Amino acid sequence: MADSIKIMGLVGTGVMGAGIAQIAAQAGVLVRLFDARNGAAQTARDNLGATLSKLAAKGKITQAAMDAALENLHVAATVEALHDCDLVVEAIVENLDAKRGLLQQLEGVVSAGCILATNTSSLSVTAIATGCQHPERVAGLHFFNPVPLMRVVEVIDGLATAPKVGDDLLAFVARTGHRGVRAKDTPGFIVNHAGRAYGTEALKMLDEGIAERGDIDRILREGAGFRMGPLELLDLTGLDVSHPVMESIYNQFYQEARYKPSPLTRQMLAGGRLGRKSGQGFYRYENGQVVDGPQPQPVPSVKPLPPVWIATENADDYERLSALVIELGAHLESAAQPSPEALCLLAPYGLDATSASERFHTDPARTLCIDLLTDLSRHRTLMQNPLTSTASRDAAHALLASDGVGVTVIGDSVGFVAQRTLAMVVNLACDIAQQRIASVDDIDQAVQLGLGYPQGPLAWGDALGPRRILTILQRMSELTHDPRYRPSPWLRRRAVLGISLRHEEPAVG
Repeated sequence: MADSIKIMGLVGTGVMGAGIAQIAAQAGVLVRLFDARNGAAQTARDNLGATLSKLAAKGKITQAAMDAALENLHVAATVEALHDCDLVVEAIVENLDAKRGLLQQLEGVVSAGCILATNTSSLSVTAIATGCQHPERVAGLHFFNPVPLMRVVEVIDGLATAPKVGDDLLAFVARTGHRGVRAKDTPGFIVNHAGRAYGTEALKMLDEGIAERGDIDRILREGAGFRMGPLELLDLTGLDVSHPVMESIYNQFYQEARYKPSPLTRQMLAGGRLGRKSGQGFYRYENGQVVDGPQPQPVPSVKPLPPVWIATENADDYERLSALVIELGAHLESAAQPSPEALCLLAPYGLDATSASERFHTDPARTLCIDLLTDLSRHRTLMQNPLTSTASRDAAHALLASDGVGVTVIGDSVGFVAQRTLAMVVNLACDIAQQRIASVDDIDQAVQLGLGYPQGPLAWGDALGPRRILTILQRMSELTHDPRYRPSPWLRRRAVLGISLRHEEPAVG
């Protein structure tokens, strides 16, 4: 029942614990605050009172709602004061022994029907429940910071968790106005697991030297529509938080290639370049503001522009690219082969510029590639090969930037920047679905709400085209022989059958 949890205990009243207490109290749940640190619970309640007062002053909540929430917040002097709770959530230090010991202590205090939940972000719920007399009542209840604003909560079933426990927790989360998503007890659960693709692939490209840090961020922010570039995001989160998570998930999955961390972030962490909090990360910061953020590449001046010959992989792409070239004022050649003076503009998927030039039989010195997977009205990415002439590069850049839209020129790479990143994001979500870690709806909702992506990754894959994503991955895998790019069976089967990535498979057995 949605109202089966009437009294909640909250152990650990730091920023995360206080946020959990706030939304529970506002939802009408009586909350008992306990913290082993002397005076910490009372301080948390006082701070929550100030927060609620500010919300009322801004008209975000009514005075009556503020008073009711405050009435629901009570300080517990001892753990024993939690004896009548229907649910106790621990939000203490991220340490397995500490969490395991606390739950065992709580079992001697609470009733047999009380649910014990851990807010762990990286530890195994099953491992935390080990040693409890009744592990079936232990589950994960993972909130994100800041809790009142991050409106997704992961409900995690350990190996022994009773199904009803997860059901009751989902109902509790819904009562707070947040979206509960249910996951199996696997490394990273849903959000931290799915998030590995974005930053990890950006670091891989940085390691390969195909683009500068700011170019990678601008392409993915402006062209692909992410709220922040991956390196900007790592600076915001802090490498003291992000790098250990990268290493933890990589090792917990027994060195799975898809999650391989970068030596660069390990080096930056050792050197104290954590991001905003230290004043230096991928970018420099003064008073919390970036001082050397991503900048547009200067546009060369080229007149007159050469004629343009284009080649694409399908008729729709040809029509789209030719319309743009003509709109920008260039002369478009329509012959089967380019003239000796023509700039050759190719639009491949998954290939590098060298392979594309070979595929379309063009002179590499006059060849560049353009990424048609992104929104060309917002940003355009050009890719050169090792033999592309400076004159051809500048001509392509000048043409594509002539209407004021940003253009970034990158070095030769499989899949450009956006193609390989988006393909990895979609592929990893497909793998999470294949492993039955969560439902397709919960994967999409968790990632969109938890990571701020423009769409859920599976819905995004449908919008981009499963066959296109599969082609990008297959070609990157063939060219690099890197197992990180191998397509998920979930993606491959749906692409072959021509069905949605959000299509759940029929139950077996």
